[in-house]
Amino acid sequence: MPFARGFQSDVSFFVRFRSLAPGTEAITADVLRRAVREVDPSLPIISLQTFAQFLDSNLDLWLVRAGAAMFSVFGGLALALAVVGLYGVKAYSVARRTREIGIRMALGAQPGMVFRLIMREGSIMLLSGLALGLLLAAATGKILSGILFEVGAFDPPAFASAFIVLAAATLLATWLPARRATRINPMVALRTE
Repeated sequence: MPFARGFQSDVSFFVRFRSLAPGTEAITADVLRRAVREVDPSLPIISLQTFAQFLDSNLDLWLVRAGAAMFSVFGGLALALAVVGLYGVKAYSVARRTREIGIRMALGAQPGMVFRLIMREGSIMLLSGLALGLLLAAATGKILSGILFEVGAFDPPAFASAFIVLAAATLLATWLPARRATRINPMVALRTE
């Protein structure tokens, strides 16, 4: 496209080399200056920098990186709050069922059976939450794919890693109260309330 048709007061050219040894940026800059002067000696070269220098000095890219870092921190905090909340719900549920668990154990339920009961309930909660979360994440991904650059509606590595992390966090939050439930003394549990 002729430069006169799409005139801009500032024009950037990106030059890619097949191989560029580290530390030869100054020599390469001189070669590029000479090449531009051979084409037109009156063309001013305002700034000449490597791509790494360009990325380091780019404010827009810094804002994107800062935003991504903030999203990561907030995502980690949200995961921590979810784990604490799940643990609290399951611990409260087990504490409320102390008498029931004591009766079950007094009637012959083994600690392994009580453990499996609590873990099964936690697993049902996990699977329903993951199914609902997967649907909401797919819908959100579809919306974001139209806004963000090179973001697909369904990113298998992201979905798989989120699935694994959330499943592990939920199972850990369920495992701790389930383990505590197996240590309930039936006589102490029957005396409560």
